[in-house]
Amino acid sequence: MPAKAKKRNGLREIPDDLWNWIEPILPPDKAPGTNGRPRVANRTVLDGILYVLRTGCQWKMVPRQYGSGSTCHLRFQTRARAGLFERIWRACLKHYDDLRGIGWRFQSLDSATVSAPVKGGTRPERTPPTAANWAPNAILSRTPTAFRWPPRSRAPTGTT
Repeated sequence: MPAKAKKRNGLREIPDDLWNWIEPILPPDKAPGTNGRPRVANRTVLDGILYVLRTGCQWKMVPRQYGSGSTCHLRFQTRARAGLFERIWRACLKHYDDLRGIGWRFQSLDSATVSAPVKGGTRPERTPPTAANWAPNAILSRTPTAFRWPPRSRAPTGTT
């Protein structure tokens, strides 16, 4: 009996047709029969990376079906430094442009880097002076923290 194909959830996992475009860009999986631990498949790890980027969860909270969070994070870092995600983005844009066409004349910008409004004018407020605080431990409980170290000894300045 042939093996049943795994049903992929399009909302959480990369669809097969998109994977066919992405797979040639990624480095090959570890060849079977080589030494060391078996490597988690590229598709599984990429699904885990996309899960973190979509949900905003911590890397250690990645569901086990995507491999360990440490593996996903390590591959995310190495592939981001290598520029693989930019190459994937460009390949997907080119594919969509060939398929449907992108109106390259139109541009849009969305950003949250807006300076905060100045409150109360442009003159900065004066910072009030602070007094010496008492140290929190028992050894120096009566010594102010500003004067924790004794002054250096000085030579007598008078005439002898």
